Amino acid sequence: MKYIRRTIEPYIEESVSQFPVLVLTGPRQSGKSTLCRELFPAYAYVSLDDPWQRKAAQDDPALFLESLPEQVVIDEVQYAPGILPYIKMAVDADRRRTGRYILTGSQAFHMMQGVSESLAGRAAIFELLGMSLKEVPARGNESLVEVFERILHGGYPDCLVHGVDWRRFYSSYVTTYLERDLRQILDVQELSRFHTFLELLAARTSSVLNKAELSRTAGISAKTVERWLFILEAGRIIYRLRPYSKNISKRLVKSPKIYFTDTGLAAYLLNYPRAASLAEGLHNGALFENFIVMEIEKYRSSTNAAFSLFFYRDSHGNEVDLVLDAYPEPIYIEIKMAKAMKERQLTSFMKQLDQLMPGRGVLLSLYGESLRIDRRVELVPWHRVHDHLPAE
Repeated sequence: MKYIRRTIEPYIEESVSQFPVLVLTGPRQSGKSTLCRELFPAYAYVSLDDPWQRKAAQDDPALFLESLPEQVVIDEVQYAPGILPYIKMAVDADRRRTGRYILTGSQAFHMMQGVSESLAGRAAIFELLGMSLKEVPARGNESLVEVFERILHGGYPDCLVHGVDWRRFYSSYVTTYLERDLRQILDVQELSRFHTFLELLAARTSSVLNKAELSRTAGISAKTVERWLFILEAGRIIYRLRPYSKNISKRLVKSPKIYFTDTGLAAYLLNYPRAASLAEGLHNGALFENFIVMEIEKYRSSTNAAFSLFFYRDSHGNEVDLVLDAYPEPIYIEIKMAKAMKERQLTSFMKQLDQLMPGRGVLLSLYGESLRIDRRVELVPWHRVHDHLPAE
């Protein structure tokens, strides 16, 4: 199968030469195992997906580690978190040795809790999301349907690169996620309701989260809504975009916007049969915005670029889709699923910029060329979003 180089690779290779442990998290099927096999062919490879390996790691983690070679990739390490203190002891016995353990895992919260408790200061930590436009570039002259073909297929390598049927892939993905990752957390009755909850969230992608409305619609308590959102965020199924405020404490209490880390999964949950119907459907603008937001988050996550993502909304409901809190100046990004900007849209964006800290404005759209609108704002084609992001 064809291997596509990932943006994150040089940062991982550099860190392996500096740290004794490297931790690679990310959602299922994002390519973690494939990347590790490609970058580190000389390393032994152990997967705790294997029930025998998992049992050995759980029953006697010390003996399990002693049986492994000096350099090893341990895949799906969240299934045996008890090995992490023993990795710490092995590392502390000889802190000068780097690149000893490469750990991967899909359930980020439980895994990272163990890492923070056992391996603080000893591990370099990375997250691998789906493939980006930098890794699988667009031609630049796609039709609207072709743009939504990309959105429909999402960023997982099986669909985007290897030609796996997207509906079969996401059907299996949802079943595996519900049956395998969540069965230990939710009971059987909750699993069925949780699937409905996923579909309701997909219909609200790119929207400000209203927990009370979601609670009423889903027929579950507000406490359950928060618990399930936490599970989805920890599993990197959804991404919460916080509101921008000069007062940092206000960012934490105001409602975030919700996105899916993979647009293919969102489109599948919304039951769109093909790209043409998605391009004309009710959720076309929301999924286009979701796609662009996650492209920028993939870039930030892969390169460790020094900026944070927010959205801005004032008390009158006026909004800027993205605020990149970057040095030396913020970048304000408006996302429009249109080939031509209307005068009122440009005027509205300019007025919003007048209310914010001085910075650079970018209008991302389906327009085919870059165009300077004024000294503050540039019109940029959707597929060239990475050209206008802060330096790494």
